[in-house]
Amino acid sequence: MTESPSILLIGAGELGTAVLEALSKHPKRNGGKIAILLRQSTISTQDPEKKKQNEYLQSLGASFEAGDLANDSAAQLAEVFKRYHTVISCSGFGLPSGTQLKLTRAVLEAGTPRYLPWQWGIDYDAVGAGSAQDLFDEQLQVRALLRAQQKTDWIIVSTGLFMSFLFLPAFGVVDLKERKLRALGSWDARLSLTTARDIGRMAAEVAYDPRDVSHQVVYIAGDTVTYSQVAELVQRRFGGEWTKELWDAEFLKKKLEERPDDGMLKYTNVWAVGRGVAWDMERTLNRQRGIELQGLESYLKEMPDLE
Repeated sequence: MTESPSILLIGAGELGTAVLEALSKHPKRNGGKIAILLRQSTISTQDPEKKKQNEYLQSLGASFEAGDLANDSAAQLAEVFKRYHTVISCSGFGLPSGTQLKLTRAVLEAGTPRYLPWQWGIDYDAVGAGSAQDLFDEQLQVRALLRAQQKTDWIIVSTGLFMSFLFLPAFGVVDLKERKLRALGSWDARLSLTTARDIGRMAAEVAYDPRDVSHQVVYIAGDTVTYSQVAELVQRRFGGEWTKELWDAEFLKKKLEERPDDGMLKYTNVWAVGRGVAWDMERTLNRQRGIELQGLESYLKEMPDLE
């Protein structure tokens, strides 16, 4: 049996750790190096919590490569990428504008055989250029770079909203503390959801068992639900009285005009418009391969009771 390809993960936050955990125990894995690109300060940290996290990552079989996404040049990053067959980017939130383009150029300069970019999220092709979230325009530019070449294989995994994001008070849909439930756009609008753990599982699946997945966007989801269904499931799980509000596209557009630098408002505006944020479960790679991912009802059951 051929040895599995060498893989470099970029970042080891919630998503990077989930991807590593899934890679380490994937049934199709047969050896093959797994490394994580981290800042040198993170690798050599003396902070007890960070040291503990590094030890956990190493216990899963990962080694570390030093690199700085924000400050290293594309050429510097390419020198590291050249040593690996597959690069999987798990870092995106909070990075300077232009970082994902630099990363993609580094991958192409290195001649990396396969790349899974930081595109875990919605269907940016459907969202289109000029959306309320200006960061998404860079995602479209990354896609254009990848589509303009043939040497590096690429797989974009569209995941919908990270399921935990649904419960961020700043995002607005479910505010557990205030017992508020909101719809973005309309109560009948749909959104696709996937947990970070399951995103990791599907990333490992396409890394070690790609089959015919190549030079393309694939879709995954643990659930595709309407905002009405979200409200119903949350109320059923936690009981008690809840306030329901509709934040339609016009309302959110006005809020963003008042607070143009509010990053979270930019996200909610995109979901309120509703393009590229949901897909039928039958279309998902997990459903097509018979892989069961966690749905919203199951996720809610695992959440602690409200005080």
